[in-house]
Amino acid sequence: MSRATETSIFTEMTELARRTGAVNLGQGVPDLDSPAALLSGVASAVLAGANQYPPATGHPALRGAVVDHQRRRYGIELDPDTEVLVTTGATEALAAAVLALTGPGDEIVTFDPAYDAYAADARLSGATLVTVPLAVDGDGFALDADALRAALTPRSRLLLLNSPHNPTGKVFTPDELRRVAELCREHELTVLTDEVYEHLVYDGARHLPIATLPGMRERTLTVSSAGKTFNVTGWKVGWVSGPADLVAAVAGVKQWLTYASGTPYQEAIARALDGVEDWAKELRGVLTVGRDLLADGLTEAGLRPYRADAGYFLQADIRPLGRTDGLRFCRELPELAGVVAIPTSAFRQGVDTAPWLVRFSFCRRHEALREAVTRLSALRAPSARPGR
Repeated sequence: MSRATETSIFTEMTELARRTGAVNLGQGVPDLDSPAALLSGVASAVLAGANQYPPATGHPALRGAVVDHQRRRYGIELDPDTEVLVTTGATEALAAAVLALTGPGDEIVTFDPAYDAYAADARLSGATLVTVPLAVDGDGFALDADALRAALTPRSRLLLLNSPHNPTGKVFTPDELRRVAELCREHELTVLTDEVYEHLVYDGARHLPIATLPGMRERTLTVSSAGKTFNVTGWKVGWVSGPADLVAAVAGVKQWLTYASGTPYQEAIARALDGVEDWAKELRGVLTVGRDLLADGLTEAGLRPYRADAGYFLQADIRPLGRTDGLRFCRELPELAGVVAIPTSAFRQGVDTAPWLVRFSFCRRHEALREAVTRLSALRAPSARPGR
């Protein structure tokens, strides 16, 4: 079996949760409410007959809504006909872009730990994924600009940037992004930036798209989606935007993957994007409460949580419990405490510099998080310690 098709740690942990009845804090699948108007909008579109293929580039209303969104939030100007492509989720946008822009002999540079689809996409294209470890910095993570510079070679073709970042919850600072942009211009790299958590940024942190920096608009493809923003991950509606030539290259691959999908969903999301700021503010409030509830529970249970400035996830250091192997810990955690998490090693593509990190999800209803926190208190018991 090839690595591109082998069973993932997410499948293993989800099955473990099902078998043991554990609270699943592994996957980033929210069980939170979606906007009522969005749901009724889909129903209306279905009943009105919007059930056939949309244009291959996406429903015109959604492409227009993405243009308005990027202009309104970031001052980025786009042509809806040539610089926006609707995809079957951000996952397809990323895969199609990697397949369009890289091939055997090329190198794709990304930051480690990284969303696991990046490595799979590189293998599918035949490119080599080169990883640059994020540095542990106090209670968070930081860019190591010297390590990034050292990783770049004449074969480097694409920088795959993820900010806000999964799995760490890091938001790259404006100064960090300026350093990344400088290196991309110097080495003539195309940037593929995954911004699916753009609306889920907390505590005064600011998401700055790298496409807004000098000299970056013409070399950057920006990917986002509706799934995380509206709690509709099962709809699989995403988009990629950027220079017309790069978007056309992605569209040339996408047409042989899904061609097009989700017509009624696209219609409803187009309307919802106009009011996304009000909805996202409410959602951020819910998620912040959940994040803090879980962080306090992890601390009380004896773990050390790291700061999460964005997204769905908390990183936790298990060493205070006398543990150093995150994978083993996660496989034992359902029996020890009735909770499922994901070892951060599942996101490491290079040398695992922190095998003691574990990722917990807080995109759950608060009652589920309270139950998980109660269960995690069992880790304080002597029977949960190594060797017992």
